[in-house]
Amino acid sequence: MSVHGGIVVLDFGGQYTQLIARRIREQEVFSAVLPCNATLEDIRRWEPVGLVLSGGPSSVYDEAAPVCDPKVLGLGVPVLGICYGMQWLTHTLGGRVQRADRREYGPALLNIEKDSKLFRGLPEHLKIWNSHGDHVVGLPAGFEVTGRTDNAVAALEDTIRKLYAVEFHPEVQHTDRGTQILQNFVFDICRARANWSRASFISETVEGIRARVGEGRALCALSGGVDSAVAAALVHRAIGERLVNVFVDTGLLRKNEFQETMELLRDRLGLNVIGVDASKRFLGRLKGVTDPEEKRRAIGAEFIGVFADEARKLSSGAGQSPLRFLVQGTLYPDVIESVSVKGPSATIKSHHNVGGLPADMPFELIEPLRDLFKDEVRQIGRELGLPEEILTKHPFPGPGLAVRLLGEVLPERLELLREADVIVVEEIRRAGLYEKVWQAFAVLLPMRSVGVMGDGRSYGFTVAVRVVESQDAMTADWTRLPVSVLERISVRIGNEVPGVNRVVYDVSSKPPSTIEWE
Repeated sequence: MSVHGGIVVLDFGGQYTQLIARRIREQEVFSAVLPCNATLEDIRRWEPVGLVLSGGPSSVYDEAAPVCDPKVLGLGVPVLGICYGMQWLTHTLGGRVQRADRREYGPALLNIEKDSKLFRGLPEHLKIWNSHGDHVVGLPAGFEVTGRTDNAVAALEDTIRKLYAVEFHPEVQHTDRGTQILQNFVFDICRARANWSRASFISETVEGIRARVGEGRALCALSGGVDSAVAAALVHRAIGERLVNVFVDTGLLRKNEFQETMELLRDRLGLNVIGVDASKRFLGRLKGVTDPEEKRRAIGAEFIGVFADEARKLSSGAGQSPLRFLVQGTLYPDVIESVSVKGPSATIKSHHNVGGLPADMPFELIEPLRDLFKDEVRQIGRELGLPEEILTKHPFPGPGLAVRLLGEVLPERLELLREADVIVVEEIRRAGLYEKVWQAFAVLLPMRSVGVMGDGRSYGFTVAVRVVESQDAMTADWTRLPVSVLERISVRIGNEVPGVNRVVYDVSSKPPSTIEWE
């Protein structure tokens, strides 16, 4: 999308880089993400009205620390440094940064010490979200401190040069009024104007797909979830019946999911969907595999093998053109956790449809949602007219229950996990919480503990229950479920799932944890 007059985000490798751009797009202002080492010419080409320097996992003193051209600070447009962006800006302009005695990860309290356009309209104290080890201990010339936490300088600015910086992450959901901070920067400081919308995204994406595919055909890896459904709808709008949808039973789906999904997609939505039972194939590939990354890579490769086989079948008839393109509902959280795309971001885990894909691909990928987040995709889906039943479904990982069953994936353990998972979802729905939480599921742990059942000794597995709240999966917090709901889940799993005698509740946020366990 070639829109000018927006905000350019320079990526120093932060996990939340695209989230910054997305928060800006929510204000209907276009934002482009460029690598931190982009040339001044590349940046000027966008005619930005402001720049944001993202966070990142490095220290400014690391030998391979990411840097950008210092001349970006003199382009004449306002600059906002976030986390590592603040540290790089401070270090580059002659201030002092050092490793903290006490790192700050997670929530903290910001105390605003000075009137600032960046904090206009905000209370003096804000709950913020940190993720940093280094901190600023000496200001560059011309800067003033505008906010602190108990442990560090949290905000500073040089209003003459229009340079602003914060140590925390205003882009994440868990920073109170973080969106307003970004609004203040975008509108009050940068004087940006609204120039982006969901409708324009749809129209330009459809035109781009149409131009790329031409008269060819595409196969969509359809899962029944919101991501692949919206991707399929966009591609179908572009090429119509030349899109073929394939839904694969990997043997790693939830209870009754294959049958229910086929009914939803084919019978109720009228989509052209081919169902493939490849459960023996996937479970055979996972035999003896315990490492999470190896699981994901094996599943990713097996998916491509199944799709290649189906494409050959569908192209074997007379007059049938080959299926050159594979459509996937890849989202930005999949990308940023799997591979470094636009900057030196750290790999968290390989998603089966990104880092888990084999190097030798028989398809060209079409991933129309690759730069979007889940809630953005839901909004696009509503714009396209998809039913709420699909749009409100909880996320389910592409590798399925393989990454919710720790250790080797065995059929008998899958059955335990399926039964426990059904109970978790049923009780969350019964409590009226399904549409209010981001994700709710069970995890089967590869450990046994002693229990008492029917006046006798038991030695059973442990199920962990995970329920989180989030907007975009880049950050998440554990849901404070009512005790009565936890009690019903625990009692039912203990009574109804043979082989399980202990239930625990996961109270970890992201970061430091991820939402899924593997």
